[in-house]
Amino acid sequence: MIASLSQRRGVRQFVKFGVVGLSGLLVNLAIFTLLQRFDPRHSETLHYNVLYSIGFLAGGVSNYYLNRVWTFRSTGHAVREGVQFLTVSVIALAVGIGFNLLLHPYLGNGHKMWFVATIGGIFVNFFLNKYWTFKHLN
Repeated sequence: MIASLSQRRGVRQFVKFGVVGLSGLLVNLAIFTLLQRFDPRHSETLHYNVLYSIGFLAGGVSNYYLNRVWTFRSTGHAVREGVQFLTVSVIALAVGIGFNLLLHPYLGNGHKMWFVATIGGIFVNFFLNKYWTFKHLN
């Protein structure tokens, strides 16, 4: 049964999307951590959201490239797909910032908040990209 599941295209794509997402998560965390370490203003909530946004979008660029060439093997219009992927990333970023604003009083700024905000954005990213950006490949 497991062997037959691994042969299904959607399951393979989901696993690949997860691997790519993990790599983007690591890019996001690395960029966010570097920016936070070298910027003394990171404790300000507005400035924290700027650092979070830079890390999130850096991970998004990495995710777009890897999902396009490896997960979905798309040969579609790269600019159109890129714009759609970026749009999805901005929506997911808004979800993450929403989590930041709602939960900041309880979690403060830092890695706990980064983790919660990023997890919220992951679900938005997967479903919108699977069924909008790369829907022609489903």
